[in-house]
This record gives sequence, C-alpha cells and structure tokens, in this order.
Amino acid sequence: MLKKLLVHCLLLMMAITATFAQPVTHTFTLGDKDFLLDGKPLQMISGEMHYTRIPREYWHERMKMAKAMGLNTIGTYVFWNAHEPVQGKYDFTGNNDIAEFVRTAKEEGLWVVLRPSPYVCAEWEFGGYPWWLLKDLNMKVRSKDPAFINAYRAYMMELGKQLAPLQVNHGGNILMVQIENEYGSYSNDKEYLAQNEKIFRDAGFDGLLFTCDGPGQMPAGYLPGFLPAVNGEDDPVKVKELINKYHNGKGPYYIAEWYPGWFDSWGKPHNTSNAEEDAKKLDEVLSAGISINMYMFHGGTTRDFMNGANMSRTEPYAPQTSSYDYDAPLDEAGNPTPKFYKLREVIAKHLPPGETLPEVPEKKRRTYALEVIKVTGVASLFNNIGLPTEAERPMSFEDLDQGYGLVLYRTTLANAASGLLKIKELRDYATVYLNGKRVGILDRRLKQDSLQLSGVTPNSMLDILVENNGRINYGPFLTDNRKGITEKVMLNGQELLGWKMYKFPLATSAGFKYLPSPNSDEQVPALYRGTFSLRGIGDTYLDMHGFGKGVAFVNGHHLGKYWNIGPQQTLYVPAEWLKKGTNEVVIFDELNSGHKEISTIDHPVLNETGK
Repeated sequence: MLKKLLVHCLLLMMAITATFAQPVTHTFTLGDKDFLLDGKPLQMISGEMHYTRIPREYWHERMKMAKAMGLNTIGTYVFWNAHEPVQGKYDFTGNNDIAEFVRTAKEEGLWVVLRPSPYVCAEWEFGGYPWWLLKDLNMKVRSKDPAFINAYRAYMMELGKQLAPLQVNHGGNILMVQIENEYGSYSNDKEYLAQNEKIFRDAGFDGLLFTCDGPGQMPAGYLPGFLPAVNGEDDPVKVKELINKYHNGKGPYYIAEWYPGWFDSWGKPHNTSNAEEDAKKLDEVLSAGISINMYMFHGGTTRDFMNGANMSRTEPYAPQTSSYDYDAPLDEAGNPTPKFYKLREVIAKHLPPGETLPEVPEKKRRTYALEVIKVTGVASLFNNIGLPTEAERPMSFEDLDQGYGLVLYRTTLANAASGLLKIKELRDYATVYLNGKRVGILDRRLKQDSLQLSGVTPNSMLDILVENNGRINYGPFLTDNRKGITEKVMLNGQELLGWKMYKFPLATSAGFKYLPSPNSDEQVPALYRGTFSLRGIGDTYLDMHGFGKGVAFVNGHHLGKYWNIGPQQTLYVPAEWLKKGTNEVVIFDELNSGHKEISTIDHPVLNETGK
C-alpha cells in the first residue's frame, strides 16, 4: 500500500512539475476595431529599437526606459547581413543574439512586434541584404529569382529556429510578424509577396502576419487577407480609411512607423522634429484607439560599415551617418530627452484604469571627457599592403570577395601622358595618388568621377584608394549596388589595364605594423594608435575635429565612421567597451595626416556641417 502511495505521489509531483514547465500561451487576434490579446482589446504603444545598434550590455537598461515612457511593446527589424555575413555561416551570438533581445523584452514586461523581412531599409547597408548576393551578377534581390529565393529561404529557416518558439502562441512575447517591408514603394508583385508568406510559414512563423506601406504605396504592397499597417500617416481619420479600404472594411488600426525624428546623411544638416507637435499628434492617435510604433524610440549607433545610402532618379547618392540618434526620445547614448518627457506625459493620460508609469531610471554612469590621448604609433596604409590580386581590368569589391572597407587599385602608367583621368561607375569615394602623392579626391555624392592628371613621368605609379560609403538601402537602385571601380578607368579616353588590387576590409584594427609617430605631414592614409589609462569608466565621445574621414576602434570595438563634412563630429564610446587600466584607441584617417593627439568630449556633436 505504501509503495502504491509513493508511486501515486511521484506521478502527481511529475504532473505538477510538467504543468509549471509549460509556457503560458496567449491568443493574439484581429478584432473588427482592436487587437485582441486573450480576447481583450490591446492598444500597442510601441517603440522601435534595433539590437544591432545598441550594445548588448545596455538592452535591459534601454527597455526599462521604454517602460518608463509608457511603451508596452518594442518593434525591431532583423538584419540578414548581420546574421549571415558569409553565405551558409550564421551568427546569432553577442550583439546578434536576436532571440535574447526578444527574451530581454519579455523579462522587462514588453511585447515585441518582429520585422524579420530580409529587406529592412532602416538606413542599413544594402537594406539588410548580405553583400555576397551581389557576387552573382544575374541575381535580382527582392524578386522571384530562384537564386534569391533559395538564399532567402535558407536564411529564414535558420532564423525561424531562433524566433518561432518565441511567438505569443507558443508562450513567448512576439505578438505579430511583418512580411516584406514597404514593398509597395518598390514593386507590386503579389505572387512574390505570397512566396514571402509561404517562406515565413515554413520557417515556423504560424502566428499573426502583417504588411506595412506608406499611404500611396499600400495598393501595391499589401497582401490580401493580411492586416495592412500604414507608415508615415498619423491623421487618425486617414489611417482608419486606408486600413478599412484594404482590409474588408475593418481594422484593427496600426501605424507601423510613426516618425518623431529622422535620420541624418553626410554633408547635410542634422534633422530634428518639434517635440510639442509630436506630443500633440501622439495624443490624437492614442485617443482614436489606434496602435502605434514610433520609429525610432531609441536609434543608437550604426557601427562598423553598416550605414546605408539613399539615391533616386532625381536625388544623388547620399550615404547616412553612423550616429542613428534620429532625434529620438531616447538619445544615441540612451539618455531621455525633453521629447521623452513630453511623450511620457501623453501616454500617461491613456493608461488603463489603475495603472501608473514607473519612475524614470536614473542614469547609472557619468559621461567623461578624458585627458588628451597621445598618438604613439602610426601605420601607413601604403606600408601595410599585402599580396595583391592581379587582373587586366579593375575588379569590384564583390569580385574580390570583399564586402566593406577600402580597396587600393594600382597600375603603372608606362607612357608620360598627362590629361583627364576618368573612373566609370566609381562606387563611392576615391583618393587618387601619383607616385605616392595625393593629387585629388572623387566623391560619388557630388557626381565626381574625373580629374586632371599633370606631371606624369614614364612609369609613374597610379594609386586609387576606393571606399564603400554604404550600399543603397531604398529605391529603384537597390539591385545596382556593387562597390569599388565597377567598370573601367580611362586616361585621355584610353582604358588603363594591368591592375594590382590590395584589400583593406578594416573589420579590425589588428594586423597593421606601426612606427613611432612621424613628423611628416604627407597626405597618406594611415592608422593612428594611442593608449590611455582609466581608474573609473563612463561614457565618452571621440572628438573628430581635425580628422578627415575614416573609422575608429576602441579596445577592438568598431565605433563606426566619421567624416569632417558632418553633421556628425563625434563618435559615441559606450562605458561598457572601456575598462579600468589600459585602453587602446585606433583611428584610421584617409584624408588628414600628422595627428599627434586624440581628444574626447562629454557630449555629442551631431549638428555641425564642415567642409
């Protein structure tokens, strides 16, 4: 009898344990006017944050700020080129751990709207597509091209393993998932959209799917049968009219992108929005019962070479800055702005009865200006060239199997011919050297592709250092995104042949040979290294005044790009990337030379256009 009782108790305990181990699942469905969470109306008050643009160490901190402003949901894109940097090799670690980002949101009491389309736009390199797709000259991204679809499907199957279990109907906090992204601004192929839906389903995304488009693009971009959300429209009457029109006369109503700020492009003024007007508009939207996702709540920083670029048939090529501050409610370093508090006041008026907002967390770290850092080593790019790739004609980055950074193209001018040097289809920025001396700069932004060469002597050495300034992320030129010298180089109309190409991906600052700081002011591209010691750590900003154009690293972390044309003149250094004791900073400058010192300041400079 005792034995039977023990067995019964054991089985009961196992049943109880199994019950508690089961995740709590929810239903999330579409009502005629509202989103329904477990059958009850839920108004999503969401803010966009991108895991790749925020140091992982700060995910919890930033989400606590989101809760304090009154958000109940986080929106995020998922970046294909971050997760599959090399075809067939996937990275979901560190800052690319999107599943942990979603789980962090759950721990902070936030729902997630997931936007895992392989195309994201997002002012992100190639709109999120991996550069290696461009190695196939015939491939057409964002189309039914089988080669593209096969690569897309393989990636989504891996992504589904990470994220499908985190959907709300499986016990997670992902409420709904967006297929494609503003597709109506690109094309109108419903069969292609339907292929997207099937791929998502095959990857395990079996919950609620939706599309989003601007008001004028919705007819081309929505997929019949799925909720069409709207971007860039915040008139409540128009929002409801649009969604009703393309959703069988009913809601619910969702603004997938509302812009209380905007991004910056190099050489153009810093963008800001009016916080009072933003708050008034948010009040109108929430009063109308519409769910909303503010793009961005917190922009952060586009590090490495991941900035995108815009270009249209009427507007020239325009690469975007590394700072993705966006004039958002939470600034680049995660600090609440006056806009944050104004929007918080509005959201507090629309809380369910009995709810109050949590206190705004105090800033945990000071922001410092460090002592001036002395440059102790310089590595000239010309003294650090490895083995070249040789070819009759210049090869693109893609043909050289390089995605980002710079390539040095070198040839010998056998004849002493001065005259017009022209690069056909330069992508995107070049410094030109004759016998080691810089003789000119060519900039795709300014539609510059040629210059006059003079003083050419027999067997002169011609060097053209070309930088990828960011692949186009939006518009009709998305498929035309190869980098480097993509066609040919001519001197006085004669094509130059016999090229050596040296690769400088600059994914890391390691591997360069440094010499003591020289006194020479020769204009040569070089890396400048210095060390500094800290007893305590805090956020800081590299002050790039006096530097020309390039990238910077601190303790091996790639901080992003700088350029003296502005409007961004600083690079944000998160405290978590510094350490007590000795730290290292390395700055690559392709324009200015002879740097002896590196300075920091305690605030960003994002609104100063330069040369």
